[in-house]
Amino acid sequence: SCFFLTTAQPWVASTTSGLTIDASRHRQPSESASLGEQTTLSSLQLICETRYLASKPIYTRPRNYRRLHLPPSTFHRQVATMEASRGPPKVKNKAAAPVQISAEQLLREAVDRQEVALQAPTQRFADLEELHEFQGRKRREFEDYVRRNRVNLNNWMRYAQWELEQKEFLRARSVFERALDVHPNDIRLWIRYIESEMKCRNINHARNLLDRAVTRLPRVDKLWYKYVYMEEMLGNVPGTRQVFDRWMQWQPDEAAWSAYIKLEKRYGEYDRARDIFRAFTLVHPEPRNWIKWARFEEEFGTSDMVRDVFGTAIEELGDEFVDEKLFIAYARYEAKLKEYERARAIYKYALDRLPRSRSMALHKAYTTFEKQFGDKDGVEDVVLSKRRVFYEAQVKENPKNYDTWFDYTRLEETAGDLDRVRDVYERAVAQVPPAQEKRFWRRYIYLWINYAIFEELQAKDVERARQIYRVCLELIPHKKFTFAKIWLLKSQFEIRQGELTAARKTLGQAIGMCPKDKLFRGYIELELKLFEFLRCRTLYEKHIEWNPSNCQTWIKFAELERGLDDLERTRAIFELAVSQPVLDMPELLWKAYIDFEEEEGEYERTRELYERLLEKTDHVKVWISFAHFELNIPEDEEEAEEEAPISNEAKARARKVFERAHKSMRDKELKEEAVTLLNAWLSFERTHGSDDDVEKVQRLMPRKTKRRRRLDDDSFEEYIDYVFPADDKQTQNLSNLLAMAQAWKQQGGDAAA
Repeated sequence: SCFFLTTAQPWVASTTSGLTIDASRHRQPSESASLGEQTTLSSLQLICETRYLASKPIYTRPRNYRRLHLPPSTFHRQVATMEASRGPPKVKNKAAAPVQISAEQLLREAVDRQEVALQAPTQRFADLEELHEFQGRKRREFEDYVRRNRVNLNNWMRYAQWELEQKEFLRARSVFERALDVHPNDIRLWIRYIESEMKCRNINHARNLLDRAVTRLPRVDKLWYKYVYMEEMLGNVPGTRQVFDRWMQWQPDEAAWSAYIKLEKRYGEYDRARDIFRAFTLVHPEPRNWIKWARFEEEFGTSDMVRDVFGTAIEELGDEFVDEKLFIAYARYEAKLKEYERARAIYKYALDRLPRSRSMALHKAYTTFEKQFGDKDGVEDVVLSKRRVFYEAQVKENPKNYDTWFDYTRLEETAGDLDRVRDVYERAVAQVPPAQEKRFWRRYIYLWINYAIFEELQAKDVERARQIYRVCLELIPHKKFTFAKIWLLKSQFEIRQGELTAARKTLGQAIGMCPKDKLFRGYIELELKLFEFLRCRTLYEKHIEWNPSNCQTWIKFAELERGLDDLERTRAIFELAVSQPVLDMPELLWKAYIDFEEEEGEYERTRELYERLLEKTDHVKVWISFAHFELNIPEDEEEAEEEAPISNEAKARARKVFERAHKSMRDKELKEEAVTLLNAWLSFERTHGSDDDVEKVQRLMPRKTKRRRRLDDDSFEEYIDYVFPADDKQTQNLSNLLAMAQAWKQQGGDAAA
């Protein structure tokens, strides 16, 4: 007999022998289905004699199949639906019903009336032989999958999972090992393999796998976490500790060290935890890790131990790496022990050591501390006076340390005393650099800038700010160097005050006295914002006269004319630019010129520009760009507006450019450039060419070879050289010629003898 999986509906199985069997008629009396089973899908077992089956049955549906009887609940629901479709019922009494229905009752009724969920049909086997046949068939399918696509990890996963479901653990291990041969570094595969062994309670196998995994992938923390978790769950605390020790030798991240410390805390091994903290702070000496250690000692140690930890941290980190959070935690611990003098000393020590930029939170904490435990009236004065003493000592030691003056002026600006701020600024700007070299003046000039901005924005003294700008400009030796930012800030200040004429006068004076690219750009930006295009043209002309090699100036000038829709002037500017003998970035200028003509649809002009550029340079990027340009030229204006397929003429033009470029590279023996060109050509042919074209380019591709060359110090180095097919052919011809000459020589020698 054989088994067929089907549903409770009366489907008909028809075979090639012409026999038709109605499934509903072959139901056994003992297999009569209940009313609920008729409404759900179930597995119907048909017992057929093997002599009636010539091949695999094909399931069809008869024309006159027997209709199933609906259960009463379904029938009543359909009747209710039909009655409801006739319209709303006519109710005479619209008052509230005496018995109200609660939400709980509605939910309970909805749950009780839920139908049985659909279940997938189950497959049953008559004997072990049939089971083995099924397993063999499935294995062949899986083997076909992994043979066709070995790199697909999901095929291996499904294969191994199926073997596990069949309780074939040896086969599952074999599948996993084969998968590891293909994907030895895949973390998901290792995890799945390990978890399968753990689920089957093969502890030693899982332990061996974890050992292999962490040996091969020691930087994957997930494997280590799973390893220590398994050992701890097995109660093998010494083994867990050994695994952690192996892990710590790789110096993992902070989370791994924290996990090790938590393990020792769980088992009360506080001395071991201290040793781990010592190693932890050596590998990761961040202040937050020292704070963690101090909190551990606060919980499980003594106050002296906590102080030792904080003291060691401050000593080890030094002034460069110490953080304000470390001092704050130390002072708060002392305040918790009511050691207020110690805490105050710690705050003062920290404020003396750290700069203001790194001690903002420390200032807040010290202020809060003084408000809680000190004199509330003198908190601010204490802090400010302390910083003043510190800065005075610094500027007395080195009056040319402008960074200290910056901090000092910022402190006084925070205090809000205008007289003190002006006094500090006057003392600071009096420290003129000793030499007239720009590198000494770069930091000093910002003292004047900050002074002028302070007078304008905070003190609201416009005349004093204007005077500061004027004195600063008089102090700078403009014949040797200048600072464009001062001129620009002065002009922007005049604009804010509504003095446009004074701003233009300032910038004009700057350009006449000490012209710079930055000054021209700032002046032009100002006139552009005012829509003074004639002034912009004049400024661009002055800029070009002063520095004709600046390509950015030419490009910006051309963009201005193009924005004014004067294409002839734009084209003339570009022509003047490319004709200059010296340019700082000519490639940008040519690219801008070519892009302009291409965007305007002047393809013939663009082609001429490419030809002119190739006369000046033979760079491979120019050839490739030229080929792409020829490829993307539309055939007519309509195609330019709409996306159209690339024509054969365009492909031919691009291919011709590639051929010219290749010939030029080979004539000039530019091997690396030729290889780059051939790669671009090959990519083009693969996209737009035929197989013959691709093969033609591939035949031109060189082969790599290693060669040695002598250096100046009589040593040798290896380098990669490219040998093209034409070179190989010439070498072969030369070798054949030499061989023939040698043979002729031998023949002539024999005849003479």
